[in-house]
Amino acid sequence: MNPNTFKNYSYAITLFTSMICHKVARDTKGVFYIRLEDTDTKREIQGSGEELLKQLQLFNIVPDEGYLGDSQKGNYGPYIQSQRASIYKTVIKQLLIDGKAYPCFCSPEELAQIHDEQEKKKLNPGYYGEFAKCRFLSNEERKERILRGDPYIIRFKSNGDHTNKVAVSDLVRGDFEIAENDLDIVILKSDGLPTYHFAHACDDHFMRTTIVIRGEEWVASLPIHVQLFKELGWKAPKYAHLPVIMKIGENGNKRKLSKRHDPEAAVSYFLQDGYPTEALVMYLMTIANSNFEEWIFEHKFEHMEEFKFSFDKMSLEGALFDMGKVNFFSKEILGKKTKYEILDMAKKYAREFNPNLLALIERDENYFMEIMNIEREKENPRKDYEKFGNLYELISFFYNDLYEELARTQLNYNEKFSNDTIKAVLSKVRDELSLEQDEQSWFNNMKAIGETLGFAPNGKAFKQNPNQYIGSISDVAEMIRITLTLRKNSPNLYYVMQILKKEECDRRFNSVISKF
Repeated sequence: MNPNTFKNYSYAITLFTSMICHKVARDTKGVFYIRLEDTDTKREIQGSGEELLKQLQLFNIVPDEGYLGDSQKGNYGPYIQSQRASIYKTVIKQLLIDGKAYPCFCSPEELAQIHDEQEKKKLNPGYYGEFAKCRFLSNEERKERILRGDPYIIRFKSNGDHTNKVAVSDLVRGDFEIAENDLDIVILKSDGLPTYHFAHACDDHFMRTTIVIRGEEWVASLPIHVQLFKELGWKAPKYAHLPVIMKIGENGNKRKLSKRHDPEAAVSYFLQDGYPTEALVMYLMTIANSNFEEWIFEHKFEHMEEFKFSFDKMSLEGALFDMGKVNFFSKEILGKKTKYEILDMAKKYAREFNPNLLALIERDENYFMEIMNIEREKENPRKDYEKFGNLYELISFFYNDLYEELARTQLNYNEKFSNDTIKAVLSKVRDELSLEQDEQSWFNNMKAIGETLGFAPNGKAFKQNPNQYIGSISDVAEMIRITLTLRKNSPNLYYVMQILKKEECDRRFNSVISKF
């Protein structure tokens, strides 16, 4: 059984962990379940569990059982920790009977004094050994204080020694040794809810968990968890601690991707910017397994579910988060969609995040699909778009009213050409470049027009004899492109003109010529 336990945030690392949990469960014919860990009431954000479930569903990560937001499914519930208080207290009662746990009455001030004393003596901080004052109280003293109403918590009584090493095993890191736990950790807080360490042990035992997949920041807690399972007499699950995701910081050094400082650390960043969810999952899988990128290239970015995940192929070092690669995968994914799929995806995105784009699409859905279909139905489709977040800006020139607004400020021609030269090119193209021909004939027509005006037929000819020509045919194409699209990069110019039609192209040529 493969669990995913999550806190009150929806970040890329949460998606990364959930994706691997889900993948491992599928590959091993196991069960992927979600457990809501809400025992940390101070940090709990109302509704965050439901929001995360919705976001995971967008990435096709759906639990087989467990916490489902408005319901729970499975034979090992409840799957909300705050609803499992009676289970934890039953186990703790047995630990108290066995002398493996005890009530602790130490106030925050007393704990601070213990910490100060340890600091002065340069000892490891914590509640352990001779510093664990309440472990030495008699049962009579404990009873008296409880009956008196003194506030208390329950601590686990550790017999460990941090100078000893214990052998632990990790599916990513293999077998290694780590210092044994000697802390008398809190297992039940004053609010009657367990700490993460204790709840984790109980839940994973009673829910029959076989693999716990979590971030590497939990490696330091392994001695505690191994010790708890041992003292409780339960078989511990296998652990897989995933490497952190890194980023190059402002100073040029690697640092951990930060939930506080990096917008791309949040799943919502990619949803709001209109990235196809498949692209982010595909990219994260390249971080998860070193052989995935080669595999997905060979399989033409399809059938990702057939890839066999392996913990052995995970890097021990944190991978650098690469937005360039996210954009690459996004372009590949969108390039494979039909115009109907693009329409559906764009409308779904725009309804939630971009009303301007939605209004543009709803002007004429067929026209929008015609724009998005430029060189799409080819063996190697053109990949002009990487997300829906900037689609409005990229296609607005196709719409006459928006073109007019933009044309007031966005006519940025190459300064090496005079206004007269640009005017001559646009006039001749308007009068002589026919749209009633196939693409190759159209290009040859444009090249001939350029040659009559002194432009080289290709870049090679211009480089060989730069003094013989005004420029090359690419300069002619750029002048046309800027005039019609207001930018130097656009979808295939031939198809842009086909969509705009002769009348609109001529109107734009005339409008710009008149400005000169």
